[in-house]
Parts: sequence; C-alpha cells; structure tokens
Amino acid sequence: MQPVALSSGNNPLRDPRDQRLPRIAGPCGIVIFGVTGDLARKKLIPAVYDLANRGLLPPGFALTGFGRRDWSDSDFAEYAEKAVREHARTPFRESVWLELVGGIRFVTGTFDDPEAFRRLSQTVRELDEKRGTGGNHAFYLSVPPSAFPLVCRQLAESGLSESAEDAWRRVVIEKPFGHDLASAQALNDVVSEVFPPEAVFRIDHYLGKETVQNILALRFANQMYEPIWNSHYVDHVQITMAEDIGIGSRAGYYDGIGAARDVIQNHLLQLLALTAMEEPASFSAHDLIAEKIKVLAATRVPGDIEAHTARGQYTAGWQGGEKVKGFFDEDGISPSSVTETFAAIRVDVENRRWAGVPFYLRAGKRLGRRVTEIAIVFKKAPHLPFESTATTKLGENALVIRVQPDEGVTMRIGAKVPGTQMEIRDVTMDFGYGHAFTQSSPEAYERLILDVLLGDPPLFPRHEEVELSWQILDPITEYWATHGTPDAYRAGTWGPQSAEQMLSRDGRTWRRP
Repeated sequence: MQPVALSSGNNPLRDPRDQRLPRIAGPCGIVIFGVTGDLARKKLIPAVYDLANRGLLPPGFALTGFGRRDWSDSDFAEYAEKAVREHARTPFRESVWLELVGGIRFVTGTFDDPEAFRRLSQTVRELDEKRGTGGNHAFYLSVPPSAFPLVCRQLAESGLSESAEDAWRRVVIEKPFGHDLASAQALNDVVSEVFPPEAVFRIDHYLGKETVQNILALRFANQMYEPIWNSHYVDHVQITMAEDIGIGSRAGYYDGIGAARDVIQNHLLQLLALTAMEEPASFSAHDLIAEKIKVLAATRVPGDIEAHTARGQYTAGWQGGEKVKGFFDEDGISPSSVTETFAAIRVDVENRRWAGVPFYLRAGKRLGRRVTEIAIVFKKAPHLPFESTATTKLGENALVIRVQPDEGVTMRIGAKVPGTQMEIRDVTMDFGYGHAFTQSSPEAYERLILDVLLGDPPLFPRHEEVELSWQILDPITEYWATHGTPDAYRAGTWGPQSAEQMLSRDGRTWRRP
C-alpha cells in the first residue's frame, strides 16, 4: 500500500507522539541553482525522488532548475529522470515519477541576469497557482561560494526572497562557508540582509548521516556510557576522515583550499562538538545548537602549532592493486602548490568534562582506505592483578563510532585467550546497522532536504558555529602559510611521518582503521 502524502504540521488528526507516521512536508517547492553540477545530479535530484517515493513530499511538489543551458521543461525532466535512474537509493517507479514530473520546471539564465530572475519569479507564481505550492519555496545554492552574494542579491531584488505572511522562503547554502573567519562573517552579512536567521540552512551533509545522529542516541539513551564520558576515564579522542581517492577533477576547487579547510573546519569539528557536548535540555534546534556552541567556544589549539599539527601531499603509489599518480601529477595542479591533501591537528576542549583530554583530528586523500570514525580511547586500568606477561597484548579499551562505510559501533575490550594459562588480548564487540535493522538508511541529503522543507534546523550549523570553527582553524592555516611546506606521503599509506611524530610526542599512536 502506497503512503499518502499529507500536509504535516497542520494535520489535526495526527498525534505528534505517534511515531508510526513520518513527518511529511506540506505544500512547497524547491529551486536548485547549479542544477547541472555533480552534486545536483548525483545527490540532490535523486534525494528529491527518494523522498517522493517514500511518500514524504506533497502531491503538488515542484522542482525547478536554474542554469545556463537552453533547456525546456521537458529537457530538464529528461535529465532529472536519468539522474534518478542512475543514482536514486529507492527503486524507480513510473507512477511516482509521473506525479513528480508534473511539477518540474527549468529557467534558463545566469546569476548576473535580472531578467532571468524575473522569469524565475514568474515560474514560482505559476507553480503556486497550478501545483498548489502555497508560496513556500526553498532556494538551494549548489554553486561556488563566490556566487552566493550575487544570487542572494538577485533573489532579493526580484522579490523571490520575500514571503507572504502565511508562507515561507528559505535558502540552503553548501559548504565551504567562507575560507576564513573574515570571509565567513562577510558571507553571513550578505545572507542575513536577504533572509532572516531562521530561514538560512547551512548544509553539512555529514550531520544528516544516520550514524552521526546515532552519537546522540548512544550517549543520551544509554546509562552505561555517560558516566565514563569524561576526563576521569577517557585518555584521548581520535576523529578520522580518510579517503582513498585523489583530488580527481576537483583541482580548480581543491587547490588553495586543502584538507583542513575542506573537511576539518566543518565535518570534523561538528563531529567533535557532538561527541564532547553536554546533554541538551531537548533535541530542539535551540537547545542542541546551544550545547555545540559551548563546546566550540571552549576548544583551543595548543600554543606550539608546529608540534601539534601535521600536513602532507600524496605522491604516486599503489592503491587497491592499481598504480595511482601523485598530487603534482593531477591535472591542473601547479608545481609550486602548497595545498595540503592531508591535515592532522590536536585541539583541547577547556572545560571541566574534558580538561587534559586531547582531541586529534585528521583528514586526507589517498590514504589506506575510505573510512570516517570517532574513536573514544579510554585510559588503562590503574591496577592489573595479572602477571606482566599476561597483558603484553592488551591495549586500551576503545569505543569506535563508524560513520562510513559499514556504519555501526565497535567496542574494543580485553578478554582471556582460551587455554590453560592467563593471557589477555584485545577483542571487539560489533554492532552494524546493516545487521541490526532490515531497512536501509536514507541518504544524508534525503534527511536534510526534508528538514529544510519542514523548517526543522537542528542538524544545520548556525553562523555562530561556523565562525567559532574558523576561529579554531585560522591560527593553524595562518601558521602553515609562513612556516615550511607540506611533507610527502605515499598514496595508500596513512599520511606523512610528521603525523606519527605528532602523536608520539604525546606518547600515543594513531589507530589503523
């Protein structure tokens, strides 16, 4: 039986405590700028279809593309159908597609063309009349950051950013949110002139992943972890985002940005905030964001940046049985580039819960395997009543949250090896989403797009979080700009030797996921 799309939020028959019914978007539409780019083709358009396929969009939902191509509505519909068939998570169903395609429109134009935005405004009004979208529209800026101010101004001058009293207009901004604190503040000034704070959604797709949200469930739905989630028991925390791919065709974006700005400033500091924050009063946006802001405001970079950071650039090597080229051999990379493809930093959260517990964050390309994880590494037991030979193979207890791939949680504990003598060795207890639940996890963009349409912002960083993250990272990137160059590391390894030395100075070692 097909789920019926209802207008959520105003449904008097629905008890909000009834978990059997999902939250369904009311009358609305979405306009995607940069709709012919990879993000829209591989993620955004398929996510819209998957939401429709799950019955979470209203029958009159509208999808409008804005781009330079001289397309008709049917041309864009054909492009969108191909994207859905190739990249959607759920099976293609003709009936769902026919319902969705009735609301598909395309507007040809450039970002500096006021006439194109007037045509877009006319298209939006037409959709309100013919599809019943009710004046509710989200504008998704899947465009280079340099285009954000121009698009926002055009939305304002064309009247598209203004909503009627009983309707809403929202804007969605993809990372990066600036390239340092000053540019992030300037970007926020531009956006805030056009949209009120509650109408601005900054997307960090990592926060839409099921396992990231499971951090909150793991910590606050279980009594067994929270009592030891502090400096009395935790030795250190490692947060890793490793990719096995190179920069590919992204040289134009990546060169000059680097791993620290591309990943650590947003994804990894957000994961740190969720890992280290205090229990919120509720999971409302206001309460959740307030606790994340407290953590980021208490996060500091050690004074000796040279000793507590590392950076590198991959060289040619072997990966997955295939010979791969180095960073300087990639198309479009200058031989004098000092952009890092690997970055590792230590930060300290200076509050009572985490005093003395270092947080190590690392991210890189062409590493040993693709994995994102948060490892809570515990202190060793203060006393071991065993012969010293019994515990030679015993390491630290660890709780590892795997964000991707193979989403789940692993606990590393010590156990006796079968036999007549007492010998203790590390073993793991493993929970995998794929084994525990029969239903597959929705894509992060499904959850986040639906939250935008519902006006539900807990998973979206506010501008205060963005600016605090830049305050943490800026001293590091400024130091790197005037002190040396990145070290080399071979593709398929786990980064430069300087990263190993960074932890060895603290008497610790990196995990090998």
